Amino acid sequence: MQINVGGIDRLIRIVVGLLLLSLPLWLDTPWRWFGLIGVMPLLTGIAGRCPGYRLLGLNTCPLRRPR
Repeated sequence: MQINVGGIDRLIRIVVGLLLLSLPLWLDTPWRWFGLIGVMPLLTGIAGRCPGYRLLGLNTCPLRRPR
């Protein structure tokens, strides 16, 4: 699968993923486990590949120009 997540999109995904993953450390309610959802944006941000984007035909990665 090709890289389909651009630079700013990747950065946002990593930051959101880390913030969500930190919820269990800060909250003392049953909602704290909602933070485990942060694994998906973190992984897709690190890998640069998003299966959801592929299904929808989206691509935020800039096009490479041929030489």
